[in-house]
Amino acid sequence: MKLINGPSTIDACGAGPKVIQEFIGPVNTGHSTVSIARMKSTQGWEEPGQTPDFDEYTVVLRGTLCVKTRQRSYEVKQGQAIIAPKGEWVQYSTPHEGGAEYIAVCLPAFTPETVHRDDATR
Repeated sequence: MKLINGPSTIDACGAGPKVIQEFIGPVNTGHSTVSIARMKSTQGWEEPGQTPDFDEYTVVLRGTLCVKTRQRSYEVKQGQAIIAPKGEWVQYSTPHEGGAEYIAVCLPAFTPETVHRDDATR
């Protein structure tokens, strides 16, 4: 049993402000099998596309998260979730007023080395 007293804040990549608070993962707890983080991004935030080596499960708590793949774009709204499978190109953004707050779970854990961003910004 391990109580996590609070998250670690991690630098975000992309254009516009975004806060990443990792509760479980390599930075906050030393776990490499899973990462669980709360994200808060403002209107206009956009990150580079990526082709990660992990599955990402995202639940939107507030606002709308836009998720773009090579095939289509999704608007994931409060109370909805989306699964981005490893090896599939994906790009996240929050262009709408109010931005978004969401929980992201990555299996295995997110790391800068396994996200494989398009512009190599880590």
